[in-house]
Amino acid sequence: MTKAEKTISFEEAMEQLEQVVDKLEQGDVPLEQAIEMFQQGMDLSKQCHVKLEQIEKQMDQILNEDGELEELDLSREDQE
Repeated sequence: MTKAEKTISFEEAMEQLEQVVDKLEQGDVPLEQAIEMFQQGMDLSKQCHVKLEQIEKQMDQILNEDGELEELDLSREDQE
């Protein structure tokens, strides 16, 4: 399991990703280290994407008055 695959919050993953990008943008990283950092960045990016998809699915559902989950149809609201 890589660092990015460990359970960390979205915010922590984004912060780590920003640090990787900043270091790579400086350009003074040896090639082998740059490749490792790039892979770490890709892993962090994937983790952020997965977390965002999970949140999006949660946001697509709302509790109705009976406490049961129901899908939120956003297209209906656009037509009003």
